Amino acid sequence: MMDEIKYEAAVNQIGYPINGQKTAILTEKSSEFHIEEEGTKKIVYRGRTSQPTFDQSSGSEVRTADFSELAKPGTYVVVDDEGNRSTPFALEERPYNELHKGLLKAFYYLRCGETLDEKYAGEWRHESCHTKRGAVHGEEGLYLDGNGGWHDAGDYGKYVVAGAKAVADLLLAFEMYPNAFGESIPLPESDQVMPDVLHECKVELDFLFKMQDKRSGGVYHKLTTRHFPGLSVMPEEDLAELVFSPISAAATASYAAIMAFASRIYRSYDPSYADRCLRSAEYAWEWLVKHPEAGGFKNPPDITTGEYGDDCVYDEKYWAAAELYHTTSLEKYHSAFQQYAKESFPKCELGWADVGGYGTISYLRKGKTEENQALYTSLQQELISEAERLLHICDNDGYGISLEEKDYIWGSNMVLMNRAMLLLIAMKWSPKPEYGKAAAQHLHYLLGQNTLHLSYVTGFGTHSVMNPHHRPSVGDDVDAPVPGMVAGGPNRNLNDEIMERTLKGKPAAASFIDHEDSYAGNEITIYWNSPAVFVVSYFNQ
Repeated sequence: MMDEIKYEAAVNQIGYPINGQKTAILTEKSSEFHIEEEGTKKIVYRGRTSQPTFDQSSGSEVRTADFSELAKPGTYVVVDDEGNRSTPFALEERPYNELHKGLLKAFYYLRCGETLDEKYAGEWRHESCHTKRGAVHGEEGLYLDGNGGWHDAGDYGKYVVAGAKAVADLLLAFEMYPNAFGESIPLPESDQVMPDVLHECKVELDFLFKMQDKRSGGVYHKLTTRHFPGLSVMPEEDLAELVFSPISAAATASYAAIMAFASRIYRSYDPSYADRCLRSAEYAWEWLVKHPEAGGFKNPPDITTGEYGDDCVYDEKYWAAAELYHTTSLEKYHSAFQQYAKESFPKCELGWADVGGYGTISYLRKGKTEENQALYTSLQQELISEAERLLHICDNDGYGISLEEKDYIWGSNMVLMNRAMLLLIAMKWSPKPEYGKAAAQHLHYLLGQNTLHLSYVTGFGTHSVMNPHHRPSVGDDVDAPVPGMVAGGPNRNLNDEIMERTLKGKPAAASFIDHEDSYAGNEITIYWNSPAVFVVSYFNQ
């Protein structure tokens, strides 16, 4: 045995389902490998690696070790014929159960306006924050209640378009894979009646209600302080004035969409709440109809927090029309959806800015009728074509994922999980096993099967992100970061000073530093966690 491990086979550091696909990625010249039981070192499987291929994104030659045939529960290590070892990993029926709860619990840790009690938050508890009324920008003397919701990211801002994407992912996960949500997290609201994921989404929805201007139906774009606080400032210490930024069409349409969606999901648990969501969605739609020329959003000159600007709002209106039609079956929304479908924008994207995919999915889930056959078929084909495109990229990537070099951007792990999500959703209309296998590779990558051998989820994995750009994780006295949070991931554009200083010349997939100052690579956000919840839900049924 070698005294020093000079290299580790890259594995999913949490583990693999007993009946799922199981692979490790090797970068040495080994052509053979074996699997050992951890502890006893008993060899339980031997195999040969694939032929080497050059992986452009990591700049390295890789081989795949496939041990899918191994189906005995246990904890194992991959060892190549040079003696290099992987981190330990589990084979279980449901290896992602704790991870699933952890990714969901992260939203609790991001709650704003309430004390995070030690009973639920443990050592990451903190006092209530941002409870004062916020000033409405441009309307002197008008202050509104903006308490509640989730902090968006490593900062304490609350942004409607970001919140809408995050809630949409969670509601879709629950709608499509309800069996994944059987266990309590638990939360303060846990009642064994309504699943915890819906309690947590309600925290954000209740805040979003407060972002709607009661006089017009329009929705304020965001609620933030005028400038970001320092990186070590705890939530309760951030005492600068809160400001409601002006109404935007992007926020109003995203709001209409998520409220219409929520009204369907909550109908069987709380009919009066569902009614409130729908009334609010329709009111927002009325604002859109009255303001057809309203565009995206630009920060006012005196505000420097995250802008979440968007030049195209056709996709947000498309999504809103789809959800309102899905919920009400009213022709006026169907007609609007058909009109927006003629506009040119991506119909399969699942970002916070490009939300066309949510509109497409909602419309397809509503179902085919005689009158909508042509549009339905066209959108279904577009969804499947996008899944096929992603599958083709996976087939040519050394780690089996759908990111090309150009996709390693700010928030590349959101791109990763969004694409895994789309592959899984496409299976409803084209049940190809390859889509599920490709989605599994995306999850394996997130949890350590990558060129850096790093789990990008705090608190999960042998080598996981320890220093996220996240104010409470920096400002508290706890060594470990708040757990369950997905870091942004490699960013070839090196958009912050520490990346620029330390990562020049690195391959795209290695352009990451686990440092608290790396806001362009190592920040966390609600809408990076939310697609990860969706993907893990599929594998946690």
